[in-house]
Amino acid sequence: MKKYFVKTFMGLCALGFSTVAFAQSAAAGVQAAAAGAQQAADGGMYQAIKVKFIEGGANFMSSIAIVLIFGLAFCLERIIYFSLSEINTGKFLKSLEDALDKGDVEGAKAIARETRGPIASIAYQGLMRLDQGIDVVDKAITSYGGVQGGLLEKNLSWVTLFIAMAPSLGFLGTVVGMVMAFDKIEQVGDISPTVVAGGMKVALITTIAGLIVALILQLFYNYLLSKLEALLNQMEDASVTLLDMVIKYNLKFKK
Repeated sequence: MKKYFVKTFMGLCALGFSTVAFAQSAAAGVQAAAAGAQQAADGGMYQAIKVKFIEGGANFMSSIAIVLIFGLAFCLERIIYFSLSEINTGKFLKSLEDALDKGDVEGAKAIARETRGPIASIAYQGLMRLDQGIDVVDKAITSYGGVQGGLLEKNLSWVTLFIAMAPSLGFLGTVVGMVMAFDKIEQVGDISPTVVAGGMKVALITTIAGLIVALILQLFYNYLLSKLEALLNQMEDASVTLLDMVIKYNLKFKK
């Protein structure tokens, strides 16, 4: 699974580097942006985005694109991890209960060990300490539940960072575009629209791009939070059920 994550992440990084290369070549083609506007009308959405990317300035637009790519990379990694963490909790707990009802502790351990996901890992840690008393089992389940919760929340902070970075880079491009506009006014000594249009265009396009990227990543982040909350609730419910099984096992086989 780790190899898959690495390959996915490296692929998205390669896409990011190709975006930078495209931005650098785009900088040389800024003079052709006016002609490209007509092509955008004929070439559809992709051509329009390409033209606006060039008009927004290679430096800031490529930075915003890289933020989007890395943000989506972490979102994809978490989506895959959460999907692999999900199991049929009811079926899993039923198989543990059947094994414990027969007094087959080793069989229950084998079921937990061979099942993927945080719920099975927590159950295995509790079963490993079954002969040490209910208090020890309770502490083991609580402690290891915290560990598994931390693993589930891993890398979500990076997604929030990229959500904050995208509009910040857009606003930075806005400030730079305004400075460019005032520089042109100072050089020409005129405040006509044709003088300030270039700087204002950079300012507006970078702001729009930053906000769009932030909105996209925010949607993914909220989806990840909903998946995380569902998994944590399942872990808590399974932990309580497992403790009930341990108590029932002790009453039945350790009189």
